[in-house]
Amino acid sequence: MPVGRTQDERKAETRQRLLQAAVELIAERGVAGASVDALAEAADRTSGAVYAHFGGKEGLLVALLDEWKDALSVAVRAEFEAASDERERIGSLWQNFVSPPPGTGDAWTLLEHELWLYACRNPEVRPLLAARYDAARRAFGTALPAALDARESADVAGLLIALLLGLEMQRRLDPDAVSDETAIAALQALLRLPETAERV
Repeated sequence: MPVGRTQDERKAETRQRLLQAAVELIAERGVAGASVDALAEAADRTSGAVYAHFGGKEGLLVALLDEWKDALSVAVRAEFEAASDERERIGSLWQNFVSPPPGTGDAWTLLEHELWLYACRNPEVRPLLAARYDAARRAFGTALPAALDARESADVAGLLIALLLGLEMQRRLDPDAVSDETAIAALQALLRLPETAERV
């Protein structure tokens, strides 16, 4: 006789079903059009499950973004460790940002933009998103070139995120507007890295 699933396994399944429903529903309707009830229905769960697992719709969205961010971080970290110098690391950062690894597609950047707009229109959500950006700045700050001091790293990390998002937004609308070479050169300039290893 098969052994039934544990409570932890059922919780994990419900969590994943809600996350997947959020991906599909928000891609179709946007954040504002994806109510808690609609998200729960798409996952074949109750709205109470959304609140129990995530505290509400905003918590569900942030959890989804965090899962994608973690997947991206793993890919970027592996390539950072394999890169021979900081220029290669910047190139791998850009490639992973603009062409995320399989499994995330470009949905995570679209959701990031959707959540930013939602937070701008709903002041109660702003601290949640602001905390995510603060965590991202701190994470980037620790990975920036050693030539930058602690204060510079904190400032440059914010500029790095802004530059990545801005370049990605332009590239999404018009792929020819931002070439890989242009994006990488801009990131290198921000980080004060030479464009090539040797220049006469």
